[in-house]
Amino acid sequence: MRPHPPHHATPEADDLAPSRSQRRRDALAVLELAEALVALPPARLDAFGLPEDVRAEIDNVRRITAHVARKRQLAYLAKLMRRHGEEAFAEARAGLSHDRDHQRRETATLHRFEALRERLLGEGDAALTELLARHPHADRQHLRALIRQARAEREQNKPLHAYRELFRALRELSSDAD
Repeated sequence: MRPHPPHHATPEADDLAPSRSQRRRDALAVLELAEALVALPPARLDAFGLPEDVRAEIDNVRRITAHVARKRQLAYLAKLMRRHGEEAFAEARAGLSHDRDHQRRETATLHRFEALRERLLGEGDAALTELLARHPHADRQHLRALIRQARAEREQNKPLHAYRELFRALRELSSDAD
């Protein structure tokens, strides 16, 4: 085997230029941002103050339905976005990050309501007493009736109307408390 030729680059030059792998990761991040922007509603896009040519290209990508052509136009959109630089899209990245965080919180809240509903159906009065201690203004009779109806629907394999109504009631209790 032959030895590798000596590397003549200075350490300072290596520190300034990003590696090829880093450039690829950056390009993929811009492509993901482009895909996310295309998926947003037009009113939400207007709030970001995007450059006009990028905004026009986003509209163009939306009109394309063929998979390969759409993929090619998304790649072109990402290239156009890289030309503008990172600063032009900082607001869009921040807005999308905020949207994702908000969505995660909403999902976590819905999971808490589902767990509480299951606990009410499983444990009964003990869980209801605890809920009423946290929300004294709640209608005890209405909640008990919903729990009883939801259990009956579940046992008889009927449509789960009271089950969903119980979820709505729990969500309203939470929104009233906030």
